[in-house]
Parts: sequence; C-alpha cells; structure tokens
Amino acid sequence: MTARPLALFALCGLLAAPWLAPAARAQDALKPFTATFEVVYRGMNAGTTTLELSPEGGDRWRYVSRANARGVFRLVLSGEIRQTSQFTLGASGPRPIRYVADDGTEDIKRDIRLDFDWKAGRVRGTAEAQPVDLAVRDGLQDGMSVQIALMRALAAGERPKRFFLIDKDEIKEYVYEQEGTARIKTAAGELDAVIWSSRRPTSDRVTRVWYATALGHTPVQAERRRGDKVEWTMRLKSLQR
Repeated sequence: MTARPLALFALCGLLAAPWLAPAARAQDALKPFTATFEVVYRGMNAGTTTLELSPEGGDRWRYVSRANARGVFRLVLSGEIRQTSQFTLGASGPRPIRYVADDGTEDIKRDIRLDFDWKAGRVRGTAEAQPVDLAVRDGLQDGMSVQIALMRALAAGERPKRFFLIDKDEIKEYVYEQEGTARIKTAAGELDAVIWSSRRPTSDRVTRVWYATALGHTPVQAERRRGDKVEWTMRLKSLQR
C-alpha cells in the first residue's frame, strides 16, 4: 500500500459543497449542511467523507471535511483526516482566514496550517514542516474555500474559467470547464445535473463533479481520472440541511 490514498482523502474536501440558492444575496446563499459521500478508490470501497458547513457569526463561516478509511485502507489511514477552512463571505465571494489540515496521526510532519493576512497581503504558516510566506492575490482560495467560490459562481449564473488556490507552499492555477449535462441516480433520487471539470493547465489528471440543478447545484457525484483511468469516485450517501 502506497501513500497515494492519503492524497485521495486530502482531495475529498474539494468535492462536496454547501447548499446554495440561485439568485441569492452573498450572505443568504450559504445554508448550514452536513453531507456524507462514499469513496471508491480503484474499485474498492475506501471509506467515507463527511462535509459540514456551519456559521460562526456575522460573515464568518467554518467548512470542515472529515475522511475516514475503511477495510484495508485503515492500514494506511487509521486516523480521521480533517481539513478545516474558516472564511468570510462578501460580495466578491469567500475570503479564507485560516486553513488547517491534519492527517490523523500524532506526527505533525504532514500537517498544514495557513493564516491569511489580507491587510498585510501575505499568507503565512507551515506546510508539511516547511515554512510558508507568500503574497496573496485577489480571489485566492484554500483547498476547501475554492469549492465555496465555485458554488457561489454557479448560483449566480456565472461560468468560471479558473481559480487560484494555495496548495501547501505554492499558489496554483486550476482551469474549470462545463462538460455537459446528465440525469443520474443518487441517494436523493434521480436528478438532472451539470458536469464541471477542473485540472491544472497542462495536466491529464481531471476531476469531474456532477451538480444537481434541482438541489441548488449541490454536488452529488464526482470522479478523478488520469488519462482514461478512473482513480477514484465519490457518490452522495446522505444530505442534511
């Protein structure tokens, strides 16, 4: 067993997002929710990821991902992998305040903690035991808040082409594209969905997400492909609002 399943669960936080109401104001667009997804890695049931969005007062929100492995994957991922994004929501979208990632072990060498100082124009912290001190840019997101940014854009009828997010100690560009529509069976029933993909500009590794239009563009299914091979899939198991 390699360390690649760790990256799988670390990415799960990007794939589930809050309930948003179309044409809503920025502060009204987010509603607290809890969603659980079943994760299949290379044909095997790898575990579950639960996403929870909750208000912290005023314009502040907390978005948490908790990933728990199952079966043989527990030999590598015995603890709960957690990602937490604290952000504010304004007219221009989410603005990260703090991002924390814990790999579920007592060893902190793989953990990440980043603080966004927008007044100073810097993001500082540590990523896998390495110091981070980078200049922020307009619209910069962390690994969780980027999904909030995408959902807000879809709810507003926009078609985003790219997002910039901080990945450990680098700021990376991701290209987004709508790939069509589909009608799929989910735990919430049979639903019409729009399909959006994201990838690095020159990468053959693509993440696709199915957003249910009847549920305010809530994502209900996702997959990661590298070339023609499916690396993992996620499907909605339950949604509470």
